Amino acid sequence: MSVRVAVVGLGWAGRELWLPLLRKHADFEVVAAVDADPASRAAFREATGVAAHPAVDALTARDVDLAVVAVPNHLHVEVAGALLATGISVFIEKPVCLTSAEADILAMAERRGGMLLAGSAARYRGDVGALRRVLPDLGDIRHVDLGWVRARGVPAGGWFTRRDKAGGGALFDLGWHLLDTLAFLLGPASFTQVIGVTSDDFVNADAWHAAWRDDQPRAHVADVEDTARGFLVRDDGVSVSLRACWASHQARDVSSIHVEGSAGAADLRCTFGFSSNRQPESELTVTREGTTTRLVVPTEPIGVEYTRQLDGLATMLADPGTRGRAIAEARPIVRMIESFYASAGSARARRAVPAYR
Repeated sequence: MSVRVAVVGLGWAGRELWLPLLRKHADFEVVAAVDADPASRAAFREATGVAAHPAVDALTARDVDLAVVAVPNHLHVEVAGALLATGISVFIEKPVCLTSAEADILAMAERRGGMLLAGSAARYRGDVGALRRVLPDLGDIRHVDLGWVRARGVPAGGWFTRRDKAGGGALFDLGWHLLDTLAFLLGPASFTQVIGVTSDDFVNADAWHAAWRDDQPRAHVADVEDTARGFLVRDDGVSVSLRACWASHQARDVSSIHVEGSAGAADLRCTFGFSSNRQPESELTVTREGTTTRLVVPTEPIGVEYTRQLDGLATMLADPGTRGRAIAEARPIVRMIESFYASAGSARARRAVPAYR
């Protein structure tokens, strides 16, 4: 029996990503959509013949099993909380929430209602899976370098570059994927030390914007970072370098993971996401005692990781053991981000104070 799904939010992610994937997937039947914009609702109804509503209060657990929430970050908790309270389960892609307090709100809503499922696509990539399989051969893991650096990829227009709606910039957008991938590779952990800095050299310059996300013209000055650089220590003693950049001076958009262990090191270079300005192919190498070996990784269509998220979603929805997992995995990430921004804010304050000799 198909899972009856409502798509909540018909912006780029809901309209171009989740709706086509859900309609093609055998496990799901799209039975409704929700969007505040009348034109978006009308276009959806014309294209699909499916009902579209202006607000989530039109949805009930009698008619909908799962809501795929694709609204701006600052609405995640409000919308997901309302749906969970009615008994409708919710799938929400990163970031699950923007603060630890919001995580508490979602945890309470889930205990009283539907099940919360969360997604971050990078862990479903074949090359990331191949990297995970070689980690036992590296001995005790000591350090990980995580990077997602775009050449030109600042989300143009809309809410992505507004702190009050996005929560932050590249750290929330790209960094969450990197941190979720780290948890997939090494297991979940909290961070005992966090040092971070941010910069905004590119975010207000049109030449550095991402053409594929040009949803609407820019009508505000961005107040978020385009680059976040940090050094973290997990509670298992593994150190982590993190770099998330919407724009840079490099030629291609590159995602990279370098893992150092007591018996060897592994490197993955690829490109997460949908950018056409990407690595020609994924490269995975292992280095031991001065010898580097390139390993075979699968060649996959761009975006297949998003389909793979859906492949296991129905099973997770039917498993009572899934309840509480999304919040448990989100808490260490959102706490780290809070600490990161606190550290970055402190660094900015120190730079603003004249140095007296």
